[in-house]
This record gives sequence, structure tokens and C-alpha cells, in this order.
Amino acid sequence: MTASRVMIYVQHLLGVGHLHRVAAIARAFKRHGWDTLLVSGGMPDPTLQGLDGVRFEQLPPARAKDASFKILLDETGAQITDDWRATRIKRLQDIFDHFAPQALLTELFPFGRRPMRFELLPLLAHARTQRPRPLVFCSVRDILVDRTKPQRDLDSIAWLQDYYDAALIHGDPAFVPFEKTFPLAEKIANQLHYTGYIVERHAIPETIDGKDEVLVSAGGGAVGMPLFRAALAARPLSAARDKPWRILVSPHENPETVAELRRGADSRVTIETVRPDFPGMLRHCLLSISKAGYNTVMETLSSGARAVVVPFAGGEETEQALRANLLAERGLLQVLRETELAPARLARAIDMALAAPRAAGPGIRLDGADETVRLVQGFVDRRA
Repeated sequence: MTASRVMIYVQHLLGVGHLHRVAAIARAFKRHGWDTLLVSGGMPDPTLQGLDGVRFEQLPPARAKDASFKILLDETGAQITDDWRATRIKRLQDIFDHFAPQALLTELFPFGRRPMRFELLPLLAHARTQRPRPLVFCSVRDILVDRTKPQRDLDSIAWLQDYYDAALIHGDPAFVPFEKTFPLAEKIANQLHYTGYIVERHAIPETIDGKDEVLVSAGGGAVGMPLFRAALAARPLSAARDKPWRILVSPHENPETVAELRRGADSRVTIETVRPDFPGMLRHCLLSISKAGYNTVMETLSSGARAVVVPFAGGEETEQALRANLLAERGLLQVLRETELAPARLARAIDMALAAPRAAGPGIRLDGADETVRLVQGFVDRRA
């Protein structure tokens, strides 16, 4: 019997968390027997782990100029043009036509990634004309950014109702319901399906590195240097001063800035590029100090590691802070705001985290990748 085909679209613009989360979903589809194609529109990411048989297509890449996400740049650093957009539209539709998926997933859109609607709305309209028509799903995280423009929410609802069979929410309503950050969720309640949180549990290399170490990380984007500098300054003030520390920097950080960081570290501090076995390191580290991106936080909860998180608050971002504060209320980690990122405050948060017991379990669903496949398979089976 021919395997069902699923095409998954993702566009990361600043960090690489969206790409890594979707890669975990793609691997789950492949494990369950689907012919799986992952299409990425962001900059190539050297930290992306092996895709375990998942097909991969790279569109002409784009990134955001800054955390406002208002200006998009191509791979040369030039602002994208109408010609560039036309090339992407054709390339994306050609990929779709050649693969002919039974199911199409778009990551975040229509609840986000509005700058990419120039290519996604034509793709969705084209998909609707196919016979048989592919099932279409939105893959969206639990928390959206601050909703300051009501028309955008109305657009999201209209696009979801026009083009999508369902929205797959990668969260747990017992922890944070979708309506907390999307107030109009009741209008589309029949299309909302919770999967639980996405945590990669299969494609994690075994490692002994990180054992009893303090791990400092900031994901794959070039936004971690303030945290890294503060961590080095907080180290001698903390109860972990005599422990080995490991700082994992993004390959996108400025090399000169990384060299400066190395000059400020002693022999007990290892500074290296972020590694694919980071989730494995979390399982036996002494403490994790990190930003509060979806992937890192869920990997940390899954590992049971003690943690201090500093939510990213650039541009209009509120997602990391909300999730981190809700987890802190449950006693699962310590939170320090970016505006409080002084060495003494960070050292105090480190000491509080170290004094707390390791979490026995987060009490939050973490089986989101497999549940995503089960939900999509259910739609396919009901159509058959």
C-alpha cells in the first residue's frame, strides 16, 4: 500500500525554534509510515539534526532584519523584492505539485507569519482546487504574541475557515488554553485540536557531556550574548562557582564577540557552538540557564533539569515571558526578566534553582509530535 504523503511548510525568521519543532513533527510522521516532505523558507541551519528519512526542500531563504519582523532580507542581506516573491511563489507551488500531498501543514500561519501570506494564500487557494483536495492543517504553538491589532485576528479566522480543516495547537489546555492569547478562539472552537507539547525524544544523540555542569544556552538565534556575559559575571557569585560551566553559543553569533567571551572565561568554562545532543545533556546537568523559547523550555521540563530562564522580550514578543511565568507559578523553574539581568540577580536565581528539588514531572502533556500524527491520520481515515 502506498504511504500517505504530508508536506510541512515552515518559515523561521529570527531564531530556529520553529524549524526544530516542525522537524520533530516531520520525524514523527515518518516514524508512523508517512512519506514526509519538510519545506523550509528560513536560512539554512547547521544545527538541524538528521531528518531520519524525511525529505527536505529549501526555498530561497529569508530572515527578519530584527525582532520587529517588519523587514525581510534575502540570503545576501538585501531587502526582498517583488521578483524575489514571485520566485518563491512559483518554487513553492512547483514543490507542492510535484509531491502532491494528501495533507498539508503550514506552521503558525494563519495565526502568524503574515509577511509570508504573499506565497501562502496562493498555495492554499491552489490546494483547494486539487482533486482530491488535500487536507490542510495549521500547526501552531500554545501561545501567540500580544494581539494589538484586532483585524489580524479576524483575518486569521477567515483564512482558517476558508482554507483549513483544523488547527493543531501544540499545547495543553489544562496548562494554557489557546483563548488566553487568542480571545476569539470560541468562533473557531470546532477547528481547534490540542496535541500536547512537542518534545523531540527520538533523534537525540547519546552523550556523557554536561554531567553535573551548568549549561548556558540561548537557542539558535544570535540573541544570546547578554545572557552569556551575565552568566560569566554571575558565576563567581553563585553556589555553582566551583562547578564546570558550559556555554553553548549560536553559530550565528558574531565571531569577534564570541572571542571576547572566551577571553573572559577561565579553564572551568567551556565555550562551544550549540550541539544537537543538547537535550541529552540536559538530562544529567546540574542546572540549565537559558532563554525561554518553546523548544528549550519543553526539553528542560522533559529532562527534569533544574532551570533558570530569561525570556526573550525583543520587539512585540510576549510569548516566552507568559509561558515561563506560568511554569514558575508551578514551581518548575526560576524566571529572571531581561531587564533584571544583572550578575547578582542572576546568581540569586541560580542559588534558588539549585536549592529546589528536581521536578518529578511537569504534569503537562509532552507527546505532541505523535499526537499530531494521530490527529491528522484520524482526518484521513474519516475521509476514506
